[in-house]
Amino acid sequence: MFRSETEFVQWLQRLDKRRLRALSVGIGDDAAVAEVLRGHQLLLTTDLSIAGVHFFPSFHPPRTVGHRALARSLSDIAAMGGVPRFALVSLVVSRSTTRAWVSAFFAGLTSLARRFNVKVVGGDTALVHGGSVVDVVVVGEIPRGGAVLRSGARPGDWIFVSGRLGLSALGLRLLKTRGVSPSRGPASRALRAHLYPEPRCALGLFLSKNRLASALIDVSDGLSTDLSHLCEASGVGARLRADRVPGPGPVPTGSDRRSRAAGRTSFEKPDDLFDLALHGGEDYELLFTVPEAKASRIPRQYRGIPLHHIGKITSSGKMVLIGRNGVERTLKPGGYDHFRNG
Repeated sequence: MFRSETEFVQWLQRLDKRRLRALSVGIGDDAAVAEVLRGHQLLLTTDLSIAGVHFFPSFHPPRTVGHRALARSLSDIAAMGGVPRFALVSLVVSRSTTRAWVSAFFAGLTSLARRFNVKVVGGDTALVHGGSVVDVVVVGEIPRGGAVLRSGARPGDWIFVSGRLGLSALGLRLLKTRGVSPSRGPASRALRAHLYPEPRCALGLFLSKNRLASALIDVSDGLSTDLSHLCEASGVGARLRADRVPGPGPVPTGSDRRSRAAGRTSFEKPDDLFDLALHGGEDYELLFTVPEAKASRIPRQYRGIPLHHIGKITSSGKMVLIGRNGVERTLKPGGYDHFRNG
């Protein structure tokens, strides 16, 4: 580990020497100093990552912990239609944590930060006798009045979602079986979706700049739960079509000899995969509504990311799922809730 906090700060300063015009003072002083673009507003978000809750040291390598910690906050900025600019990272680790772990953690975090032109400008650190905790604050910007909120959906709006849902939850399940390597086999797509989620910042910006989305939220807790957040904020209901919800796609059968010997669950069952798509969480895709008059302007894919029309906003105040057999049932939020699942 580092010999002192000063050594740690100096190490962080060397980690990313990029100079940004908007940043006057970065790591090393009591606070960072940054310029705010004329005519813009700031977006501020924070996310905690706690060992044993959001990540598990036994199967989450430190590089992925860093990547995931930043990705969660970048996804919040994407869900507002903004551009992320700066990050503050606070890291609490146990006294037994090695310097190699910390280095790998920041390697994963700063690699993602560079890709999105985000600069780490400060944070805090502490050593404790318990487990690790990461807190990431991201500061973004958006033209004044341009933020897309959860509360803008109206009856008649079409509901869209990006990408595929349930991949991250499937990846987590596969990791927990301890039998699949991220680098090989048909499970690699699900494992990568979980270990290295991709924030949809470009898509969020596209929707906000073109004033296409009436409401926007990222799928962090699961489609059913995040759609319920959007509906509650907007005072509306929703009708989803099961045949249009994009699930994880082809996955390992789990029926090979080694899996059977270990008593592992098979994840290829359609109902199980559909439940993951509805309730899995940590997909960090974007869920958004579009007025019907603008729906034709939503492309089938944006920069290689498929965009799926999955339903419609209603005035009922309830969420309804139309099954593949045409039978309707009430859709209740079944994703992650820290107070319910913790």
